Amino acid sequence: MRIIGREREQAELRRFYESDEAEFVVVYGRRRVGKTFLVREYFQDRIVFSFTGLARDDLCSQLRNFNDAVSRQLGTGLPPAKDWFEAFNLLRDQLELVPSRQGKKKVVFIDEMPWIDTPRSGFITALEHFWNGWGAAQSDLLLIVCGSATSWIVRKLLQNRHGLHNRVTGRILLAPFTLHECEEYFHEAGIRYERKQIIECYMIFGGVPFYLRQMVKGLSLAQNVDRLCFDPGAPLAGEFEELYHSLFRNPDRHIDVIRTLAKKMKGMTREEIVQTAKLDSGGTLTETLRELEQCGFILKYRDFTLPKKGHYYRVVDPFSLFYLRFVEGAVQGASGYWMSQYGSAMRSAWSGFSYELVCLLHVDQIKRKLGIAGVDAQVSSWRSKTSDPGAQIDLLIDRRDQVINLCEIKFSQSEFVIDKKYAGILQNKVDAFVSETGTHKDTHLTMITTFGVKPNIYSFLAQSQVTLEDLFA
Repeated sequence: MRIIGREREQAELRRFYESDEAEFVVVYGRRRVGKTFLVREYFQDRIVFSFTGLARDDLCSQLRNFNDAVSRQLGTGLPPAKDWFEAFNLLRDQLELVPSRQGKKKVVFIDEMPWIDTPRSGFITALEHFWNGWGAAQSDLLLIVCGSATSWIVRKLLQNRHGLHNRVTGRILLAPFTLHECEEYFHEAGIRYERKQIIECYMIFGGVPFYLRQMVKGLSLAQNVDRLCFDPGAPLAGEFEELYHSLFRNPDRHIDVIRTLAKKMKGMTREEIVQTAKLDSGGTLTETLRELEQCGFILKYRDFTLPKKGHYYRVVDPFSLFYLRFVEGAVQGASGYWMSQYGSAMRSAWSGFSYELVCLLHVDQIKRKLGIAGVDAQVSSWRSKTSDPGAQIDLLIDRRDQVINLCEIKFSQSEFVIDKKYAGILQNKVDAFVSETGTHKDTHLTMITTFGVKPNIYSFLAQSQVTLEDLFA
């Protein structure tokens, strides 16, 4: 299959390849997002050497794997390297034998680098020596390194304070697909889903290409979900544990935080996380939150009225939320489970929260619909401290042009109806926000729904509307 979307990332790879200097490029992002596919598919036969680390293996196995890769791809009968210094020297010597071509870089691709850096292996120090002592002076060299353990990539490469400080010349953070890219993928795969089905698919699997590739043509979305998550031998039944164990050396605390945040899908403050999960509020929690954020599992965002350092955290990985809400509690091997949940109260509640998450992940598309794509704006949320009944705004766009969009997000199977009771709720939210924040900016109520707001005597409250069609921009 050809590369779907990724226009910006492909342009970046092209720029690095065509530059007149040595390039050290880091491609990172969460597991299953398509990093390896992008690099291999884009460069194809222009890669002169590639190597993939072994998951949870020791130094001897990693070196043996590296020696074998060099021998197969660059030369035969080579002496085995005993440590990473010898291994990189061996790679250097063999790369020098590869003929240079005018305007063509030698692409070296090292995949799953975090797995290679085993305890006391000296790998990073040897990499520093390889790049600083030789690679950086080779104008025809493009070194691309990749890995799913984003926290390791950031700490060891992007924020390195030793020999690799400021040595990375390019970075590409590969995000999950947008809805537009998901639609393009399904079209390429011959899977004919309407946009509402694609939205529902996104609410379960997010825009993770690996999960989308598991979908079988000819089955409905519900049938595919049952096959992947609930039927006997479902391939994604154990994905949750595997996902976190593959990224973090000690994943238990990361899973604890995810489980805690999943109980309150609208988000928690750090203090609420500590109290709910019974965790120590220290450096370990700070590191855990930072690593989960770097890997794209949680989002840290500010509350409109909290101090500048006050933030909420919420899970933004749709699959983790879906797994904890439905897959974990289901009887494994229960064929047709997801189809049987259609219309249930639990599924309806989940749909509402999950659609909010999809919208939060497509703020750029919402801004484009509102005609403010080029306007500087801060995105946050707001919770009333005094309103009775309570009031909350889950998506708030504070614009530099002195307007604040208060976004109300609703998932429904048809046009959303604002009746008299709900009109009162909306007006209470707006009034409470203006009163408590003391803002002098114009406040615009924006309804974000699936199929729009049905015109009636109360629909005037919505000064602007966004529908699921707009999220596919």
